[in-house]
Amino acid sequence: MDEDLRKAALEYHQSPRPGKLAITATKRMETSRDLSLAYSPGVAAACEAIVADPDTSFDYTSRGNLVGVITNGTAVLGLGNIGGLAGKPVMEGKAVLFKKFAGIDSFDIEVSEQDPDKFIEIVASLEGTFGGINLEDIKAPECFKIEQTLRKRMAIPVFHDDQHGTAIIVGAAVLNALKVQNKKIEEIRIVTSGAGAAALSCVNILVSLGAKPEHITMTDIEGVVYKGRPNLDPTLEHVARETDARTLPDVLAGADVFLGLSAPRVLKEQWLPLFAPNPLILALANPEPEISPEIVKAKRPDAIIATGRSDYPNQVNNVLCFPFIFRGALDVRATAITESMKLATVEAIAELARVEASETVAAAYGGQAPMFGQDYIIPKPFDPRLIMHIAPAVARAAMEAGVARKPIADFEAYKHELERFVFRSGQLLRPVTEVARKACPRVVYAEGEDERTLRAVQGVVDDGLAHPILIGRGLTIAQKITALGLRLKPGQDVRIIDFDQDKALFEKMLAHYQKKVGRRGITPEAAARILSRRQTVAAGMLLDSGEADAAICGGTGDWWRQFEYALPLISRRPGVKRVYAMTALILQAGVLFFCDTHVNVDPSAEEIAEMVELAAEAVHRFGITPKAALLSHSNFGASNSPSARKMRQALGLIRARVPDLEVDGEMHADAALVEQIRGRAVTDSTLTGTANLLVFPNLDSANIAFNLVKATGEGVTVGPMLLGLSKPLHIVVPSATARGITNISAVAAMEAALAAK
Repeated sequence: MDEDLRKAALEYHQSPRPGKLAITATKRMETSRDLSLAYSPGVAAACEAIVADPDTSFDYTSRGNLVGVITNGTAVLGLGNIGGLAGKPVMEGKAVLFKKFAGIDSFDIEVSEQDPDKFIEIVASLEGTFGGINLEDIKAPECFKIEQTLRKRMAIPVFHDDQHGTAIIVGAAVLNALKVQNKKIEEIRIVTSGAGAAALSCVNILVSLGAKPEHITMTDIEGVVYKGRPNLDPTLEHVARETDARTLPDVLAGADVFLGLSAPRVLKEQWLPLFAPNPLILALANPEPEISPEIVKAKRPDAIIATGRSDYPNQVNNVLCFPFIFRGALDVRATAITESMKLATVEAIAELARVEASETVAAAYGGQAPMFGQDYIIPKPFDPRLIMHIAPAVARAAMEAGVARKPIADFEAYKHELERFVFRSGQLLRPVTEVARKACPRVVYAEGEDERTLRAVQGVVDDGLAHPILIGRGLTIAQKITALGLRLKPGQDVRIIDFDQDKALFEKMLAHYQKKVGRRGITPEAAARILSRRQTVAAGMLLDSGEADAAICGGTGDWWRQFEYALPLISRRPGVKRVYAMTALILQAGVLFFCDTHVNVDPSAEEIAEMVELAAEAVHRFGITPKAALLSHSNFGASNSPSARKMRQALGLIRARVPDLEVDGEMHADAALVEQIRGRAVTDSTLTGTANLLVFPNLDSANIAFNLVKATGEGVTVGPMLLGLSKPLHIVVPSATARGITNISAVAAMEAALAAK
């Protein structure tokens, strides 16, 4: 990696607190009674229940949703045998992926033991702690013995992801590539470059899918794996071929599939003509593949290529499967992960790539629905449908294999439960950043000298979200970049606009500004003073004049005053009467959108209807189907107060304006979030599940509710987002963090990209 990425990675792991994991209590601990229930004497009741029936440990402890990510560090990523301690950042990262993608808690355990028998004893002794074991970064051939022995000894799932995760994704990729290329798996010839644990597992799963063993040739650093090869590893004897071929090019002629799990540049450009027509090339070495996709596309345009990298189509990434395999296995309390469960995962992933994408999925992919074909044979790792397809398939396969201790009776209800994992935490911004990265528009920052802004802009540059423009004194900005240890390069990564230095641009902006405010009582002298001193005005004018595509203002001083500076500069969208503010709050249970949190003190029913239409459109852009609840002190007609009547009137107007929107009201806040409570109040609600778009009768209630939930729920804020402007301009609150500014930058960049279309 380059030095900039290394510094960024170290900063990421160190700040704001070291590491990537923390433990959060799931029960309240506020009173002496809470203490007596959680610990002595009440805890004895749970202990006694488990003594009587060990399976109740899944009911009374966190074991049923807890996976151990365990390594001895003998084969860490591309770093080799660096030991468990040095591999801990990787294990923490794996644990984070479990949590983010599937809601699974994890402990990472780094074992300083390379003797496989002793390692087995250590891991086997931990069975009572976990619901499943994810073995990670253990070298071959020891990994085979370790996994096989632990699977026999332990009554919980044991899964070595380095072997099976890659194999599952490769299996799905091969199945779909063959559909695209109109070939049959039992007829194809397969050549591997690499014969380690992952390659062997890939070969095994391809054979299970129908590939003929005699059509598969494996190669490694010593050449072809052939029968009688001196010093052949015993784990390779069953895949050794009767052949006179000794080198990789010797066996490529007529190959339909190349499976690379070896090293960079192993597959040479001059060998590409040897392949059969319409080959599949899986070049999975990381970070540099066995051959670059550009070379393959140029020399063999008939080929389908997949790599392990996210910057090319068809990324083979284990995160496509392991969180969701464990989700399904844990949910039926499986005693093992069987071959049938792995094959069910293969089929689920392959099928998902062939399913027509919905509008929500299209948003998650950056606004353009993926189309099954040469550049899309496997889903992307961030596809929101993965958990909905894989976990039920795994659970069903576990039940059919007889390893499920808690079978699922209603799979439709189970799928509904899984929805809560789809949009959690930072995943909310996934579709936003996809759109932003593709367009990378120009975003101007009014407070270019602010330290939070500079840290945020570093994140914007690192993520490729936008081309930042900073307003401020060039020398001051450069000094602060250095003092903060940032890697931003003025003139290269960011453009700095210093009106004291760029007189020509200032005069151009001033002339444009005077045309806007000349008949509002602002003299030319006052206009010059305002433009030079109020950065929000300067940012707004750069946006309005076309020098920028989006603007981020505020963060210092009074939010409302900043809003008043900006509002006259950018026109409203055609047909929109007012501007509104919506703020998203990302919680562990999902995301809630609050409106109007900042602008309209007491909106009318007509204004609420317009606001909801704009807000629902904005929620859609996050790849989420909006479910709107009109909130009130009144619950479905219980009160006839003016505010209750207003919300009832707004409901009728909204249904007329947006007939396809799932909306209901007026209702209490708990009824909006809990379907059972809503069902006790009315039997004909048109709102299903949990509302995610909360609409309040006035600004006081919206702002108070938002801040209370934010403080008590430890939520992450995105916004406020201004709705109704013709160009993307947002004003951050004074309490915004650098991460918050990066988040709203992504939203602004996405809006600019969509506006450009």
